[in-house]
Amino acid sequence: MLTIKNNHKQYLIMKNLKLTFVAIALFIGINSFAQKGTKIGVINSNELLAAMPEKNQVQKQLEDYAKQLEDAFMTMQKEYETKLAEYQANQATYSDIIKQTKIKELTDLEQRIQAFQQSAQQDLQNKESELLQPIIDKAKKAIEDVAKENGYTLILDSGVGVVLYSVDADDILPLVLKKLGISSTTTGK
Repeated sequence: MLTIKNNHKQYLIMKNLKLTFVAIALFIGINSFAQKGTKIGVINSNELLAAMPEKNQVQKQLEDYAKQLEDAFMTMQKEYETKLAEYQANQATYSDIIKQTKIKELTDLEQRIQAFQQSAQQDLQNKESELLQPIIDKAKKAIEDVAKENGYTLILDSGVGVVLYSVDADDILPLVLKKLGISSTTTGK
């Protein structure tokens, strides 16, 4: 019991220490940005992507692809319903071996439909990523170019809440490690 309390106490101390380091790092980072003359820009990437003409073409391709997947699913579903109706209508006349065979057919078809449904959803997501990536890359390059041309040091995305661009900054990890007396070879750097 004493070991658990000590471990919990050590955990809380480490957690508080990490939070303190994060707060200090944020303060130093904000202070350093302020001293360097920070120029921050904001953009809503969702609005940007929606405004790009290529987005409509990608949307159409995705709709067509989704329609193909849906048609294949509906064909499988119709086959299942037909076989199920036929089984239900004739089951009284089937021998045990034929009943077992028909039930196995229906079960196998159900499993194929479920597998198709899952893989189709994943496939559609992959297709969307594949088609959107060139547009995203084009938008990202434009954001970076505008940021550099206009002297922005940081661009925030108000639509997603992430940093889209920042100027190169000095990595102070080696200095902090030295200050703490930790060799950079023990950290893998």
